[in-house]
Amino acid sequence: MDTEAKHTERDRSSAPETGEEGEGSRFARSSRPSRGLSWRTAGLLGVICTVVVLLFSHFVLQPFQIPSSSMEPTLQVGDRVLVNKLAYRFSSVPERGDVVVFDGTGSFVQEGVRENPVSALTRGALAALGLAEPAETDFVKRVVGVGGDRVVCCDRGGRVEVNGVPVDERYLHPDDVPSEVPFDIVVPQGTLWVMGDHRSNSRDSRDHLGEPGGGMVPVDKVIGRADWIGWPIGRWTSLERPGTFSGVPDPGRMPGGAHG
Repeated sequence: MDTEAKHTERDRSSAPETGEEGEGSRFARSSRPSRGLSWRTAGLLGVICTVVVLLFSHFVLQPFQIPSSSMEPTLQVGDRVLVNKLAYRFSSVPERGDVVVFDGTGSFVQEGVRENPVSALTRGALAALGLAEPAETDFVKRVVGVGGDRVVCCDRGGRVEVNGVPVDERYLHPDDVPSEVPFDIVVPQGTLWVMGDHRSNSRDSRDHLGEPGGGMVPVDKVIGRADWIGWPIGRWTSLERPGTFSGVPDPGRMPGGAHG
């Protein structure tokens, strides 16, 4: 009798414990976050972050990878410059000395040149993040003349003249002269005359003088102003507008009263 009673008590006491442990285990399992949900959440957050970055790059500040040496020594191959897309959005316009990124379609590149849509989309997304070279239609150059300016090369000292005033372009590559190609042009309103800092290794407005548009870049094709070098870290710096053109008069007030 005593033995049976002990067994009965032991059975009664152990049964609830087993039940409680079972319920607790099920509760613990159900309260743990699902691995599948975690991955989906991480993926969703990744997509949202990418979209935000792409939108910011499209409308505000875009990394731009320098693909050639045409702007040396100011910009070197592989530099990532940060292009300020708001620089000219609110009635501001490019000024002489600005380093600008622009779409050369119709000025530097013939119309009708098309890229495969899929590769264009992929490259565009990577370029917007600064992870790939820009489209072949995108260029970075320095503004030398704005609408109404008369730009001449060269004076007796070998310098470029803007509205009759010779300019000292200290940003040029040390092995270069201002231009080996003579020219005398008047920049139409709403366009820009642009040149690379490495003049002997830059295809710029000079190379398109005889083509439709005469090498001029429409202002509305300007993507933005290159304001900073963001990468590599050792080259972090801002790209200030030089004082090179500070003494250049407005087109209507050239020396001697000449009009371009």
